[in-house]
Amino acid sequence: MREMLTNKLAGYAPRQLALDYPEAGILVPVTDNPGWPEIVFTLRSANLNTHRGQVAFPGGKRDPCDRSLAATALRETHEEIGLPPEHVHIIAPLSQVMSRYGILVTPYVGVVPSDYPMQANPAEIESIFQVPIEYFLEDRRERTDALSFLNQTFYVPCYRWERYQIWGLSAVVLVDFLNAVYDAGIDLLEPR
Repeated sequence: MREMLTNKLAGYAPRQLALDYPEAGILVPVTDNPGWPEIVFTLRSANLNTHRGQVAFPGGKRDPCDRSLAATALRETHEEIGLPPEHVHIIAPLSQVMSRYGILVTPYVGVVPSDYPMQANPAEIESIFQVPIEYFLEDRRERTDALSFLNQTFYVPCYRWERYQIWGLSAVVLVDFLNAVYDAGIDLLEPR
């Protein structure tokens, strides 16, 4: 899995947003299981101030002590789902995205062990779940949301997996990953 992701993302040029906003780093955790890997998501606690009750990738705001945004993603992943940095192999960044709360988010693809016993931090995370990448490649979207950013409209898929809805910023990051690694061809600029 690591070799495939490394090869696919070696030629990928992630979009950088030239915006001066607070920064965050998130991890797109891809399991190392043979065959079809899975992506790890979290359901944020309903008690949080922002993005409460939403599906998200593990991650959060950069602390002054973080030496990089990748370090932020690893620290936050450890805090939220108990996965230590030494169990994550960071491959490459994806395109930056802007949260609706004015946070500039840099996602990092990382390979994680499929059998590691992840534990949700109840102060931040309600649950952890995994979805086979194959599911998203079949593009079984529940709906398409029209989201505006910098005078442009993006048509973002919303996926349902069991009781979870994967939409918004998480779906934008997911589509970027699917297009970069699997040539999924999901166009966010065309309505569907």
